Amino acid sequence: MYKSLEALGPEHEYAVVDEELQPLPIVDKVIKHLSGRIQNNVVFERFAFGKELQCHVAELKSNRPFRSPLTFEETMHEGVVEISEILERNFGANLLGSGMHPSLKVEAARIWPHRDRGIYDALAQIFNLKQHGWLNIQSYQLNLPYGDERETVKLHNILANILPYLPALSASSPIYESRIGPFVDNRLHFYSINQAKVPSIVGDVIPEYIESFNDYRKRTIENYSKQLLKAGASPAIINKEWINSRGAILRFDRKAIEVRIMDEQECIKADVALSCFIRATLRGFLEEIEPHQSHNLLVTDFKAVVRNGLDARTCHPEAPTARGVCRWLHRIAEKNADDEEKRYLWLIKRRIEEGNLSNLIRRDVEKRSRRTDLEEAILDVYSKLVESLRRNQIYS
Repeated sequence: MYKSLEALGPEHEYAVVDEELQPLPIVDKVIKHLSGRIQNNVVFERFAFGKELQCHVAELKSNRPFRSPLTFEETMHEGVVEISEILERNFGANLLGSGMHPSLKVEAARIWPHRDRGIYDALAQIFNLKQHGWLNIQSYQLNLPYGDERETVKLHNILANILPYLPALSASSPIYESRIGPFVDNRLHFYSINQAKVPSIVGDVIPEYIESFNDYRKRTIENYSKQLLKAGASPAIINKEWINSRGAILRFDRKAIEVRIMDEQECIKADVALSCFIRATLRGFLEEIEPHQSHNLLVTDFKAVVRNGLDARTCHPEAPTARGVCRWLHRIAEKNADDEEKRYLWLIKRRIEEGNLSNLIRRDVEKRSRRTDLEEAILDVYSKLVESLRRNQIYS
């Protein structure tokens, strides 16, 4: 088996909110409560709780990759429950999933002012961090530990063929600033334009095909580093692999491919389902299918999916819509999934046929808003999402 398919390393991002779902910029206070001092994260026995750029968003990640999806679900849900109880008992707060906070005003958001703020200060010299795409994004990131160079390059290029269609399944950001946005995946829309001053950092979100590690370093890392230097950037963010903002990047520091294109979901079970789908689909491509889509067509499909989700028209030879492409990918995943992965693929099938989380949220907000005002409808629906996360229940 390819080493990249042996384990799953999750990183989850959640908003910290009060009873009225208002964002609470208290992650530093929570960390100090847990550890006695302000630091980047607190390590528990099986998971870690830490900070993000925005002080109202917390990261929950595993201490080590999981071989078993069932262990992944059990461990990370335990983490959600434990952190939720600490927040509720000591701060009157909760965790909220989904890709964007539904009412946050970015001008009021607070950027992490403690350790590592030098990196954020360096970014702020070039970019306006007080905008969506920087301060109102919550993603689910999956780390796939990699093996040798040949294997990793092949998997990177295969991922480029899958990434454009993942948002059709993972979109969960239909609402921001208390209004329904124009895109199915508004997080990815803002994410794709937030670094326009140095466009080579995010590229087209869909990564370009590479031939080797050296090719990747030259065409990607060195390229955006040169552009950053021209823009007057600090050395703190030059030649850093983690500055790359594409939908999947190579993390040489941790020997992993980091998939970062997905919105955070409503619960751990849904994140596990996406992870199983990705791993089983990759396995199928490695065994049966050689990637053949041009990069330009993949980018075209990605942009259509961000706007229209499952209903997007595509250039893919297997199907004219993103829903059809996802059905094709699901068949590959089912054929190549192991026994544990098969226990989660039903959810992917449901998302394909009934809609992604963004579709479901928008449906219910619009339905409720016919009986009450929009803000109250948003509060009702996102309060249900708080419970979905804590109880590990799929939103329907």
